[in-house]
Amino acid sequence: MLQFPRPACGERARVRGSLERRLSFKRETAAAGRERSTRGSLLEVLRIFLRLGLTSFGGPVAHLGYFRAEFVERRRWLDEPAYADIVALCQFLPGPASSQVGISIGILRAGLPGALCAWLGFSAPSAVAMILFGYGVTAFGKLADSAWLHGLKIVAVAVVAQAVWGMAKNLCPDRERATIAVGAAMAVLAIPSASGQISAIAAGGLIGWGLLRGGPQPSPKGSLAVHLPRVWSVSALVAFFALLLGLPVLSATVPSHSIALFDSFYRSGALVFGGGHVVLPLLQAAVVPQGWVNNDAFLAGYGAAQAVPGPLFTFSAYLGTVMGPPPHGWLGGLICLAAIFLPSFLLLVGALPFWDTLRRRPGVQSALRGVNAAVVGLLLAALYRPVWTGGILGPADFAIGILAFLLLTFWAVPPWLVVIFGAVAATIVAGFPVSHG
Repeated sequence: MLQFPRPACGERARVRGSLERRLSFKRETAAAGRERSTRGSLLEVLRIFLRLGLTSFGGPVAHLGYFRAEFVERRRWLDEPAYADIVALCQFLPGPASSQVGISIGILRAGLPGALCAWLGFSAPSAVAMILFGYGVTAFGKLADSAWLHGLKIVAVAVVAQAVWGMAKNLCPDRERATIAVGAAMAVLAIPSASGQISAIAAGGLIGWGLLRGGPQPSPKGSLAVHLPRVWSVSALVAFFALLLGLPVLSATVPSHSIALFDSFYRSGALVFGGGHVVLPLLQAAVVPQGWVNNDAFLAGYGAAQAVPGPLFTFSAYLGTVMGPPPHGWLGGLICLAAIFLPSFLLLVGALPFWDTLRRRPGVQSALRGVNAAVVGLLLAALYRPVWTGGILGPADFAIGILAFLLLTFWAVPPWLVVIFGAVAATIVAGFPVSHG
């Protein structure tokens, strides 16, 4: 009789343990559901980036503005600091910065397949257009003089100005970071090269690490956690350097134009910092002296590339299409396209998993505050050159530009509609003699 209380106590313990396990399971299930709810489908990623690939005119700096408007302000996939951290990382890495930002967002939203969908959606429209340009290059020789194309450049001014406006309010709220941003802009304007950009970002990080440590250090709200095995990341970095060092040896050993072609475009994507127009001299040196593409065809393709949305690196698809020795045509275009973007995939898979851990350390956060301010300075410098100097040529252009900025910033008009407005307005104004007076 005296033994009855002991089993009852044991039963209560078992019941309590069972309830705790059930509650723990429910909490884990809810957490998993929340994590799944933050992830999107591949079709969603492909659809959104395909629309951006069809409407994102203005070059890599404008692309960052389009991405920010879409994924930070509208869809809230990322918060401002997380987006700025991605931009900072991609500015440090060689390759097309805006495409790398898009690939990174795809990875964070839907894993590695999401990265492929983001790249495919953003790059396919311009790649297809450039391949078609390659088949009919002579028909588009005067495209660079089109009034509607100039209107797209004006819209790019408004897009970049909106990006600078929004990012400065969030990332440069005090005089210290505003000073870093202005200093970075001055440095980049004084040293207009990839080394100037890297130096400005590095200086911003050092200043932030040394002088911004006393301020508040909030934990990043947006997650950059990439759930990939670390062995995959290490393998991606090993593959990046193995191809960079091994392809020239293989090209010299095996007399194959396909290998030589892949080697040249892989090195262009792996070694160029700043992306965009910076890669053009490198590509010209790779294909013109060897006689693969004549200089007239190269320049005609460059003019056509200004008329299409999406990344300028899809210019490689055009070069592969007009290539003299085989493979050429659409197959050569696809080979060059894959080769020039492959380094970006390998570097991002190798760097992103470690980047999230580093960015959460207090010292790294302080440095990133300085880096983010410097990134705003880079965008500010780019707003002047080449965006403003290439797009605003007179009072009429300025009027279209400020109206486009008004529509984007205060009326929240979708960017693709503003793109159409800019093209139509510039075409109409071109008919008046005071258009550039």
